[in-house]
Amino acid sequence: MNKKNRSIRTLMGNQLYSEDQGDMIEIVADAEEDEESLKDIGDVLPILPIKNTVLFPGVVLPITVSKDKSIKLVKKIYKSDQPLGIISQKQNVEDEAGPEDLYFIGTVARILKILVLPDGNTTIIIQGRARFEVMEWIDEHPNIKAKISLLGENFPVLPHDDMEMIMKSLKESAFKIMKLNPDIPNEAQEAIKNINSPAFLTHFLSSNLSAEVNEKQKLLELHEGIERAELLLEFMIKDIQMLELRLEIHNKVSSDIDQQQRDYYLRQQMKVLQDELGEEGPDREIEKLKQRAKKKKWSKELLKHFTKEIDKASRMNPASAEFPIAINYCELLLDLPWDEYTQDNFDLNRAKEILDKDHFGMEKVKERIIEFLAVLKLKNDLKGPILCLYGPPGVGKTSLGRSVAEALGRKYIRMSLGGLHDEAEIRGHRKTYVGAMPGKVIQNIKKAGSSNPVFILDEIDKIDSGHRGDPSSALLEVLDPEQNNTFSDNFLEVDYDLSKVLFVATANSLDTIQPALRDRMEIIELSGYTVEEKVQIAQKHLVPKLRKEHGVKGKQLAFDKSALQVIVERYTRESGVRGLERMIAKVIRKVAKFIAMEEKYPKKIMASHVRDILGAEIFDIEDYTDEGIAGVVTGLAWTPAGGEILLIESALSRGKGKLTLSGQLGDVMKESALTGLSFIRSHAEELGIDHRVFDQYDVHIHVPAGAVPKDGPSAGITLVTSLTSIFTQRKIKSRIAMTGEVTLRGKVLPVGGIKEKVLAAKRSGIEEIILCEKNKKDIEEINASYLEGLNIHYVEHVEDVLKIALLDEKVKNPRTFEFKEESTNA
Repeated sequence: MNKKNRSIRTLMGNQLYSEDQGDMIEIVADAEEDEESLKDIGDVLPILPIKNTVLFPGVVLPITVSKDKSIKLVKKIYKSDQPLGIISQKQNVEDEAGPEDLYFIGTVARILKILVLPDGNTTIIIQGRARFEVMEWIDEHPNIKAKISLLGENFPVLPHDDMEMIMKSLKESAFKIMKLNPDIPNEAQEAIKNINSPAFLTHFLSSNLSAEVNEKQKLLELHEGIERAELLLEFMIKDIQMLELRLEIHNKVSSDIDQQQRDYYLRQQMKVLQDELGEEGPDREIEKLKQRAKKKKWSKELLKHFTKEIDKASRMNPASAEFPIAINYCELLLDLPWDEYTQDNFDLNRAKEILDKDHFGMEKVKERIIEFLAVLKLKNDLKGPILCLYGPPGVGKTSLGRSVAEALGRKYIRMSLGGLHDEAEIRGHRKTYVGAMPGKVIQNIKKAGSSNPVFILDEIDKIDSGHRGDPSSALLEVLDPEQNNTFSDNFLEVDYDLSKVLFVATANSLDTIQPALRDRMEIIELSGYTVEEKVQIAQKHLVPKLRKEHGVKGKQLAFDKSALQVIVERYTRESGVRGLERMIAKVIRKVAKFIAMEEKYPKKIMASHVRDILGAEIFDIEDYTDEGIAGVVTGLAWTPAGGEILLIESALSRGKGKLTLSGQLGDVMKESALTGLSFIRSHAEELGIDHRVFDQYDVHIHVPAGAVPKDGPSAGITLVTSLTSIFTQRKIKSRIAMTGEVTLRGKVLPVGGIKEKVLAAKRSGIEEIILCEKNKKDIEEINASYLEGLNIHYVEHVEDVLKIALLDEKVKNPRTFEFKEESTNA
């Protein structure tokens, strides 16, 4: 039922009553017309366009007429008591509406009365009689005329089950709308109850429906009465849903307002009670903050800013949502350590002792840290590159930062950046947001209570970016020595000096770090530990630490060095020592169980005990085996878990010179094999190889284990040695291994991972190693004790490699090559 654009209306018998003579007022007609009474309607009717409403048969409707032509028309029709065609406009137009602006379906109307209102407008009261369809537009001047055809209502005759059910649903929906809309007068309910005609009930409710003109016009145009009633019911159900939603929102808003008034009243009572009891209230809390501010040593600008903020908070209503945010902001200003610094301890010998005590090996890294601290001692200024410790997991990057903090006597903070994807985590949220807080940088500075802590930015390579911004870009300001003395946090709103903070970042990979961020940091690489270093770390650090954690005393349990080496080699495969720590902890837990249950156990764990405690070995070690077979050469490989020896096998079979590579070799390693083969073919005569072997025999190179991917150029000289051995059937020197890249000209180039490779060779029983001359500098950095028993040859050309690795004697049962005679054209 629609009250939009209408004034209050009432129904008083058959009289129309308007309190303010508004635009549109509906009343209910006494009855609908039958076919006999419609005979006075001719084929041609004058048409009166109307706006913003639709006239339905049987409904009485007031319409305001403003244009002179229309006023003359309605007066003429009223005086002659002639029928009038009423058609709704498709759209509101300022000028006179033409036929193109009108629908084709309208309603024949009778003018019941003409009223001239005090404001000069003319209102006519009309009643719909029947629907019609425009067959042809006849005239437009002075008024529109149209040839029409009357349309029947096509409602079923009662009694009719379907129609009666629809009428019942229409009336129930109408009553529900009246209940939800208090603006509709009660008389309308009585009027609807008394309507028994399906056609008039449908028309009356359609006229009062809260719907747009095009939807009402659709109802008017439907030919079948039941379809019209069903569509009306659909519109009314939508109207009910909208009214229910509006009522729900109204009730919710009213409830919220009532709750706020109740909270305000209770707060006022609490304030009075707190004052009586001497307890703290908002005013007392603000006063305490002001007293704290007097003790702070901060600049005049900061004091002025704090005073402004605390005065703003004191003027706020404690019940408002902004009050706690304002108080939290003032507390943050007071809690931050403005210009508060800890005294640095620049005893570099002590710092070196702490680094050596906490970390085994890593001499280059510790030396660089000592240099950094020495510059800080001399200059007392941190403006310089930010350190970034880069290396595999578990090698001690984060704990190095903790040791630096201990050495300097500074506070230690660690901020994990792994998975961080919101810029606000770095810069904070603006105070306008609900739940706003400062970024993690300011939060951690507050937590440290000092403006010069050692700040570890852990896992800086794992920062993510998304629709909430790029945190790595926000870190650019934090880590730039030229900018971070005025770091701006969105929540704090005033600049904070981070220039005295010692930032140390850690990363496992450099590829994912933003280039601009990487440019601000000095990269210090931490390589993985060797087996020997892991054994030392276990003896000096892990075993004592884990014994203490498990409540086992030193005299109750000890580890032999051989046992630790077995655990490192057979039960772990990693760059760091986390897995080793877990395995040692597992052994100690077993011993703790024996001690608690008073059972017998070995007080010193030997290599033979490890399998009984930890079970079968998880990993196998590739030991050197000398089988005296042509084409089998020992190479050296680097892995993230350390160095390993790598066997390369070559075999020949009769064929057409095809080269086959297997063992999951990468593109670089395949190219090394092709380069080596090309070198041998071009130097076949010098090496004593019959050139026909390259065309009449296939070569197969295999690198075990087949399930492990392998790549890199460092197997170049190993591949050349293997191929030369298989082609010449010369024996390979026993207990020799090699690594180095080879060029097409036969030059040997340097490779990486030398330390890990050399130690792997020694563990496997290798006695001689062939390296590039330029790798000599890498050998010099290895502890001399690790090189005992090794004879290292430095070479520059493949010829030098072959002279050292290949013996003049043939292998046992050397292969004899048979060649087909080459055909020649006469």
